[in-house]
Amino acid sequence: MTDELALLRRTARDFFVREALPHSERWERQRHVDRAFWRLAGRVGLLCPTVPAEYGGPGGTLLHQIVITEEQNRVLDKGWGNPVHSGMVASYLLDHGTEEQKKRWLPGMVSGTTIAAIAMTEPSAGSDLKGIRSTAVRDGDHYVLNGTKTFISNGGTADLVIVAAKTPASGPGELSLLVVDTRDRAGFRRGRTLDKIGQHAADTAELFFDDVRVPAGNLLGGEGEGLDLLLRQLPQERLLIAVGAVSSAERAVDLTVDYVKDRTLFGRPSFTFQNTRFELAECAALTRVGRAFLDDCVQRHLAGRLDGATAAMAKYWLTDMQCQVVDRCLQLFGGYGYMREYPIARMYADARAQRIYGGANELMKELIARSL
Repeated sequence: MTDELALLRRTARDFFVREALPHSERWERQRHVDRAFWRLAGRVGLLCPTVPAEYGGPGGTLLHQIVITEEQNRVLDKGWGNPVHSGMVASYLLDHGTEEQKKRWLPGMVSGTTIAAIAMTEPSAGSDLKGIRSTAVRDGDHYVLNGTKTFISNGGTADLVIVAAKTPASGPGELSLLVVDTRDRAGFRRGRTLDKIGQHAADTAELFFDDVRVPAGNLLGGEGEGLDLLLRQLPQERLLIAVGAVSSAERAVDLTVDYVKDRTLFGRPSFTFQNTRFELAECAALTRVGRAFLDDCVQRHLAGRLDGATAAMAKYWLTDMQCQVVDRCLQLFGGYGYMREYPIARMYADARAQRIYGGANELMKELIARSL
């Protein structure tokens, strides 16, 4: 932690408290975050912090993104899709985009005038990327894209979507990544915003591509290289999921400690009962161990040494830990813990998807096992 990162942390926290928290319930009802909020976040410098100055960004590192993600988790429910927009899509463009592509798309992402998403999952292909059925067939200077995507974060509002599709010309089953500008794109349509257990402010949606013509210049990387590009980026995606897991678990412990010191049972504070104290002691220990492991993974990633198996360990173990800690903390709230007006209830519902997206935790165990 540097002075610069500490200042960014304070800026992000103040911004979320002032500009997001008052609107969070309305965002949950409408199932998306206001576009105006994205532009505000862009003006404050909370979007795409890793983008260099030549593309309109501040030129920071992943540490800047991690600080922003942590503060979002400490103040808000998991509704705003900035980790996907800034932590994932921006990295795909920076690492694999051409100079022309970077200049075309990154400035809008930095300013918040362009909202980005990545579309991998399909009704019949989630953790198994080889099961993708969408196709992109070359036709002159365009690709003709057909397919259906589901569970797409930012899908309801995204202007720019990286789409994984099979390109038959590059070989049987080979994937390519196409960047689709959804604005006035014939054949593209959005399905319903999905009604989830939690993360209600997140506009998770279905996307449909019916003979959508995408310029060949929108190909990210080489044709047939899509799976390789996805596998290169997945460790960072899983690391950011782990960041959310640890910061949410820490917040759950903090909220619960405050609550049980005020709650009275049988004439004395709940915190004075041994069961309460021991439960919180175990949760505090779990989150401390989780933080140490996460910090080690972050250091490895910054040094270019975060391998896929270790990223899988972080994603699996830390999201399992998050769900366990939040569940045990909710129990200490009693019946109030089941009421959505209490943050712990929303955190409980929001946490469950963490063990599914980014690769189900069962797949993470398989990836770890292959490395042994």
